Amino acid sequence: MRDSNASLPRARLLTALLLLWLAGSALRLTILAVPPVIPLIHDDLDLNATQIGILTGLPSMLFAIAAVPGSLLISRLGVTTAMVVGLALNTIGGALRGTLPDVYWLYAMTILMGTGVAIMQVTMPPAVRAWAPRRIAFATAVYTNGLLVGELLPVALMLPVVLPIVGGWQWGFAFWSAPVAAIAVLVMALAPRQAPSNGIGPAARRRWWPDWSSALIWRLGIMLGTVNAMYFTTNAFLPDYLSSHGEAAWISPALTGLNAGQMPASILLLMFASRLELRAWPYVASGMLCVVGIVGIVFGSGIIVVAAATSIGFAAAGILVLALALPPLLSPPDDVHRVTAAMFTISYSCAVIVPVISGLAWDMSGVAGLAFVPIALCGVVLAVLAPAINHVRRPGS
Repeated sequence: MRDSNASLPRARLLTALLLLWLAGSALRLTILAVPPVIPLIHDDLDLNATQIGILTGLPSMLFAIAAVPGSLLISRLGVTTAMVVGLALNTIGGALRGTLPDVYWLYAMTILMGTGVAIMQVTMPPAVRAWAPRRIAFATAVYTNGLLVGELLPVALMLPVVLPIVGGWQWGFAFWSAPVAAIAVLVMALAPRQAPSNGIGPAARRRWWPDWSSALIWRLGIMLGTVNAMYFTTNAFLPDYLSSHGEAAWISPALTGLNAGQMPASILLLMFASRLELRAWPYVASGMLCVVGIVGIVFGSGIIVVAAATSIGFAAAGILVLALALPPLLSPPDDVHRVTAAMFTISYSCAVIVPVISGLAWDMSGVAGLAFVPIALCGVVLAVLAPAINHVRRPGS
């Protein structure tokens, strides 16, 4: 493995991997600070289930809308500068969400924060290609691990640790924005600069609009979209669902399980991704595992709900890791940002509507369990579409 580091001194490679891990964690720190305090926001701002669905769906909407502009930003400014811009918007929007007791202000700052995260997401695969060109698969696993830790920490610590310290969910949002600001400073100071324009050559500066005719992009985007919808919608409605059933004490354990369940999948995929990425059965198994998990949440209680949420997290993370490694592996260097932007646009367009549909199902029927029916249907769609992954081929194969 030593000769794979020849193009980068060891210290620079380690610095690049550290920055990728930190940037990966910043993709979720501010977003996942919301689910644990949804009941508090619900009460303080007098929101209904549909408004909660909109709140939790806004980041996914921005991930779709701002992905292609993120590609344009990378083509004009380079990967590192675009990443810093995304981190800055993430920090500002995330910290200011609770400064005014108004739902429309909360929406506006969530939009700003989501735009920053959307830009960051598009920069990650090109950053992997530019900062660690000989360790693409490993570097992708590293930043994905950071992303998963960034999902786990807020849901595990917000209620039992952070809120008692800061005194309210408004300050809690500012608390989780602080490390994102620190990461922006570190990226500005330490990001590798070994490649011209951070790995984006002159051809890429002319090409930023995705190739929407690519069948691969649509296959990956729709399949990833079902996973995003299942994960974000479960995070959104699990707290209020448990609260409405008199099981509020299980909110933090269930959300922790949903996010901690992703870590074993991340480790397994680090070891076996090359054997699984072109096979259909991991996608079918993940889709069906999510359906089983939804059944456990709706019809179970206590520790059963925690186990069910954990299984959903495990399944969603498996598909996430498999999909995120594909753009830098399957695309020429100058096209990574375009492929990534298109994939995120499609996937989050699929995801943005599901929380709203779930909220409407709850509000119109008065039956809380119906909010989880659209989530289960996403698992079925993933299993049905899974054979399409067999058509994915590396260039030249």
